[in-house]
Amino acid sequence: MRGDQAYATPREGRLRRRTGRTVAALAAVVACAALAAGCGIRSTSVPVDAGAAPSRMPCRTTSAQATAPPSEGAAVRIYLVCASQLVTVERTVGVDESRSDPLLIAQALLSELQRNPDADERRAGFSTDVPAGLRVADAREGDPQGTLRLSEQPDDLPAEALAQVVCSYAESESLGSGGSVLLGGPGNYTPRGYLCTSETKTRLGEVPTLGAVKLS
Repeated sequence: MRGDQAYATPREGRLRRRTGRTVAALAAVVACAALAAGCGIRSTSVPVDAGAAPSRMPCRTTSAQATAPPSEGAAVRIYLVCASQLVTVERTVGVDESRSDPLLIAQALLSELQRNPDADERRAGFSTDVPAGLRVADAREGDPQGTLRLSEQPDDLPAEALAQVVCSYAESESLGSGGSVLLGGPGNYTPRGYLCTSETKTRLGEVPTLGAVKLS
């Protein structure tokens, strides 16, 4: 043993032990920093909001129609809500779009929008926001051709429900025109044109309108 170590004072011993602990702590910090850098992790002192976790909903049914459409009916497409957007599903109704009265088609589509999704659709993440008590009627005297009157003022409906109705009607061969549909309510308000766009389907809080229709 060296002389300076053998005759070290108690104070010197404490200083040496403290220095050793400090060096060990610094070494641990350096090692942790090296591991973080090796993993590509960038340190930050500001909380990071990565946003909502991506949806796991497939938004696609796994089984085809179980039965063939009835001879007097046909397959139609309606829009349901899935993963915070509108997605089409195919349903079978008892009217033929190419031969039936437009009002009957509008009523059939609305009925399908109000019907609860079946088990397969629910597993895929589908839901509907269209109120069960909503009704649709034909145009009034003086309304532009093609107008449909709802039992509630369209703009008073939940945004998701209005988007479902607008896009289901606007993309119907019998009801829509250029991706839009004319809708009115139960009051004396002038019908308005509602446009179904890609934004309508992905941003359900905003339903584009074409404005009030000038009546003749």
